[in-house]
Amino acid sequence: MDGNGRWAEGQGLIRLEGHRRGSDSVREVVTAAREIGVEALTLYAFSAQNWARPTEEVAGLMALLYDYLDRDKPTMLRNGIRLNAIGEIQRLPDFVRERLAAVRHETSSGKDMVLTLALSYGGKEEIITAVRRVAHDVVAGLDPSKIDEAYFDSKLDTAGLPAVDLMIRTSGELRISNFLLWQLAYAELLFVDVPWPDFGRRALFDAVETYRRRQRRFGKTGTQLAHDTDT
Repeated sequence: MDGNGRWAEGQGLIRLEGHRRGSDSVREVVTAAREIGVEALTLYAFSAQNWARPTEEVAGLMALLYDYLDRDKPTMLRNGIRLNAIGEIQRLPDFVRERLAAVRHETSSGKDMVLTLALSYGGKEEIITAVRRVAHDVVAGLDPSKIDEAYFDSKLDTAGLPAVDLMIRTSGELRISNFLLWQLAYAELLFVDVPWPDFGRRALFDAVETYRRRQRRFGKTGTQLAHDTDT
């Protein structure tokens, strides 16, 4: 969800207007993703590093997040969407944290799609937290030889979510910016030169179609994959 501020500046608007327009894109993309059968969608809404932005911009973002949760809850309920959140949620303002908890509870029976908001999130921070959880278990008696990839997965914020298939980065930036560092190991990466406020239904469909045309090898050769398909 990158490019809101730069989009606004390019339009001669204040940065918060870009974030407001970006929240409209969230609504459109979430609805479109659910329509095409996406089971899990994660949006990088606010990074752990975003707290360093100007105080008034952070306050505006928190207000927009609250408004989004309040306004879009009926849509989530109507479409069977379960809201999830990852990151240092305890750092969010009380009014946002309380609204987030309420909407998560009210949408907990959603079966059609999981919408995860990454809030005050950082991939490095998540891994460090997971390592601390593992260390705690070892101190409590866990045999270190029992620690494998699946075990470590279970200690991440994303435990229980499916593996990431596709990561889309908007605004033309060619980096992943501390997002889902462990989870992106075998994901397809797509970088699009479109700011988030202009990324909507059609752009999502195009991205998914690009993903479908790619061959995912997972370390194998194309010949091996063809043989696996034939058998």
